[in-house]
Amino acid sequence: MAGHSHAANIAHRKGIVDAKRGKLFSKLCRAVYVAARLGGGDPDSNLKLRYAIDKARSFSCPKENIERSIKKGIGELGGANYEEILYEGFGPGGVAVLCEILTDNRNRTAGEIRKTFEICGGNLGGAGSVSYLFNYKGWFIIDNESIDEDKLMEIALEAGADDVVRGEDVFEITCDAKIFDSVRQALADHKIETITAETRYIPTTTVEIDGDNAKKMLKLRDLLDDNDDVQSVHANEVVAEEAAA
Repeated sequence: MAGHSHAANIAHRKGIVDAKRGKLFSKLCRAVYVAARLGGGDPDSNLKLRYAIDKARSFSCPKENIERSIKKGIGELGGANYEEILYEGFGPGGVAVLCEILTDNRNRTAGEIRKTFEICGGNLGGAGSVSYLFNYKGWFIIDNESIDEDKLMEIALEAGADDVVRGEDVFEITCDAKIFDSVRQALADHKIETITAETRYIPTTTVEIDGDNAKKMLKLRDLLDDNDDVQSVHANEVVAEEAAA
């Protein structure tokens, strides 16, 4: 009986992982589709599509899924008509939250996102309510064991990056989103592997939260990530050390 129970638990956990992977692939392919629809199916002339493809590949999204999404985007296959929306809101403790959305039903998604915020002690705001607290930047994460700090600083700043910050285990590079590709190419030319290379909203200020607010904020992130229409979530919370522990 114990062996059977253990096997059942493993199967259940595998099912959860597979479901999460399937949901992630769906989101990644939706981004590929929208990029192709807006700028064409050639990644060499459509940077947004190239970034979407690269991100999908970084998560091992199947090649056929990516290719099918491109074909849908350029009209070779039927597909839903998705639109991009940026939702803004306040999480528990006054945390500023931005949600990048791709949806084929604005009204449905707005209702779902509003309810999610309310469940977690926050509220959905209007356009401009928190976006002024973020800068849209190119963002790179690099293992700090893979390259000398001075060398990386020289390469990144020469390519136009704003800053290189050394963390406990990684280097973090930020740059203007408009030169993201130039910085990425400079890193690639020097054979510097990136853990993360993307454009994202980076907060200019932070809000420290603890206790119940920290738990609610974690739940808010989980629920938003679980929504098929939510592509990414950006927030400015810093969890107090005692709460993290």
